[in-house]
Amino acid sequence: MVLKTAILAALAASAAAFAPAPSTKASVALNAEMSKSIPFLPRPEKLDGSMAGDMGFDPMGLSEIQQDLKYARWAELKHGRISMLAITGMVVQESGFHIPGAQFTSTDPFEAVSKVGYVGNLQILLTIGVIELATISKIYGEGEPGDIGWAFGSLDNM
Repeated sequence: MVLKTAILAALAASAAAFAPAPSTKASVALNAEMSKSIPFLPRPEKLDGSMAGDMGFDPMGLSEIQQDLKYARWAELKHGRISMLAITGMVVQESGFHIPGAQFTSTDPFEAVSKVGYVGNLQILLTIGVIELATISKIYGEGEPGDIGWAFGSLDNM
């Protein structure tokens, strides 16, 4: 008898899980402008359309934690350019073109770091540091994001 009652109670509970919920008419009005990229989310305050390509896409709210979105644009452009250079370097290395020297012949990118040695890696890091220090006034000053002020002759007009 107890087993039958327990089974019946379990069946009733599982059936209640699929019963329709009582409908309540609740209205939530948003006073915020909606994002053009994600129409069901409000447009972030700092993404007002003043930047190129800005359609209000920020589902994670990263624009709210940034003090200045100009710095974020600089970082995005810089990291994109570094990534493009890194992939180009890996493709060239894989194709068989190498700088003369036994330490530059590795096609495995993880092995190449250790094969070049401490001095080679230090030279790369110091070059990156010098470039960062030379362009830091443009990043935090009045410079336009992406323009580090290097002129390349006829390539500037492209």
